[in-house]
Amino acid sequence: MKKRICFLGMFLLGSLLIQAGDVNAQESKKNQGKEEKIQWRTFEEAYKLNKKKPRKIFVDVYTDWCGWCKKMDAETFAQPLIVKYMNQNFYNVKLNAERKDTVVLDGVKFVNPNPSASRSTHQLANEMLRGKMSYPSYAFLNEKGQLISVVPGYHPAVEFESIIKYFGQDAYLNTKWEDWQTRFKGEMK
Repeated sequence: MKKRICFLGMFLLGSLLIQAGDVNAQESKKNQGKEEKIQWRTFEEAYKLNKKKPRKIFVDVYTDWCGWCKKMDAETFAQPLIVKYMNQNFYNVKLNAERKDTVVLDGVKFVNPNPSASRSTHQLANEMLRGKMSYPSYAFLNEKGQLISVVPGYHPAVEFESIIKYFGQDAYLNTKWEDWQTRFKGEMK
């Protein structure tokens, strides 16, 4: 009799734990869609927003076939601290370097000169990267839309934090990158 009661008690306890786990899993799934993400815009949208309310522009120049670009999206751009800082300090742009359409900015047209060809570079991407086509690459523009710098390559979140804060905090105006790196104390570990 005692064995049955003990077994029944363990069975009920196990059932309760499984149900609690299911509830937690469901809550986790609900909250998963609510995680904050980088607010990506088109270049045209960021350009218009910047005219109304000036802010630095961050341009992620990528291609669909670039593995390091996908890794950057999945890892670095998914880190909450990176997301929060970028959304607060930049208009963030995803620019496909091989986009096929025409972009018009202040009457200047940017096109892909050979849109039907494989890996044909759009003029806007070429302009952003100053002809040094490497993916991923990140162009930082000031509040006037002028290019500050281009940073190429994949960067883990810990490293990327110092890069975005170097430009976001205007440290680039009076601090050499090498000095910034030695003094920078990030929030990420």
